[in-house]
Amino acid sequence: MVRKMTNANDYPLTTPSPVRRAVMLQRWDDVTFLHWPVDPEIVQSRLPSGLSVDTFEGRAWVGLVAFEMRGIRLPFLPPVPYLGSFPETNVRTYVRGPNGRPGVWFDSLDITRLIPVLVARGSYRIPYRWSEMRIDRNRAEITYTARTRWPGPAETASRIVVRPGAPIRTTGGLERFLTARWGLYSNFGSGIAYAPVDHPEWPLRRAELADIDDHLVAAAGYPAPDDTPLVHYAAGVPVRVGVPRRIES
Repeated sequence: MVRKMTNANDYPLTTPSPVRRAVMLQRWDDVTFLHWPVDPEIVQSRLPSGLSVDTFEGRAWVGLVAFEMRGIRLPFLPPVPYLGSFPETNVRTYVRGPNGRPGVWFDSLDITRLIPVLVARGSYRIPYRWSEMRIDRNRAEITYTARTRWPGPAETASRIVVRPGAPIRTTGGLERFLTARWGLYSNFGSGIAYAPVDHPEWPLRRAELADIDDHLVAAAGYPAPDDTPLVHYAAGVPVRVGVPRRIES
């Protein structure tokens, strides 16, 4: 079933359900969002039972999101040395659950630390992969590079170069649809689970795509993008992640 967005208020700029008992705390810094429109039927065909593709004005969207995850820790504990900070690049799309709640569905998530990959795949059932990655910064540009290791397909590469621009003073309907998502869905045995995510409003900026050579989107099973993506950037936000819970379809 394809659901259509009818009201920007369906996607509030801050979470409608604050995470009061977080199981994980972290920061997401230097976040770049690239988005392409996709046929909703292509997305729907890839989703598990119980999830419906979410659309904006009749179009589904696939995102390539690159950032640095920092200071991962459990509540009341300091950040985990070495294992708690690393780059991430994920391929994602936007869905609604059985009760209509908007969320994110991840097709792949690449990071540089193997132990967090194993923990995330085993606990949240999220398709993390161990990859070679780096983020290079200069005054005007940020470059994100990734190359997958395990699990396959190995040696799938991505390179993104962006130039952050002016702040977005008023976040419009499409920008809210793409970024104001307050939870994630994942496989859970034969069903699905939902984990709430809580952070302040995104400090979104416009951004210029200086260069891209990406193969992660196609490796995730979507048509290889052949046009210029919609680009946004955010300096970063602190994040609280709640307990994943199985939901009935």
